[in-house]
Amino acid sequence: MIQLKVCFIGASAVGKTSLIRRYVDGIFSEKYLTTIGVKIDKKIVNIADDICQLMIWDLEGTDRFCGFQPRYLRGAAAYVIVIDHSRPTTFTDGLEILAQAQHHSDAPVFLVLNKSDLPCQLSVEQMEQLHQLDINSITNTSAKSGDKVDALFIQIAEYIQSKRLQHG
Repeated sequence: MIQLKVCFIGASAVGKTSLIRRYVDGIFSEKYLTTIGVKIDKKIVNIADDICQLMIWDLEGTDRFCGFQPRYLRGAAAYVIVIDHSRPTTFTDGLEILAQAQHHSDAPVFLVLNKSDLPCQLSVEQMEQLHQLDINSITNTSAKSGDKVDALFIQIAEYIQSKRLQHG
């Protein structure tokens, strides 16, 4: 079995924990619980005839007043930056976190615009800026409805597995 570490990072209350709970446990709760430090969940997936155990690291929310802990990215096969598309301030936070993470890790980056069940408040300019970033993909998800949550995790696992097979 192959173990793949995937880190979820982003501003506070963007839905990192909700996305992970939706994927791992198939549930969504309206109750907001702040993650302190890091919480690790596991899920086994079959990718390209291999059994992979995703080790999903849910890192505490980051904002301008508390720093992101880059040491958590050590050994990550990929990381996910989560932005709440209904709160434009999380866009700025997400870009700052991305720049810091890319400084400390060369792992593949996946960007998630979460809360697609709510109206998007990002400007056309912000959306264009996202498409100029050096990242693997941008996915719109809703932890509440479950929209594209499973597909996001499968995409990440398949990408990591394909890179592993290319590099032996």
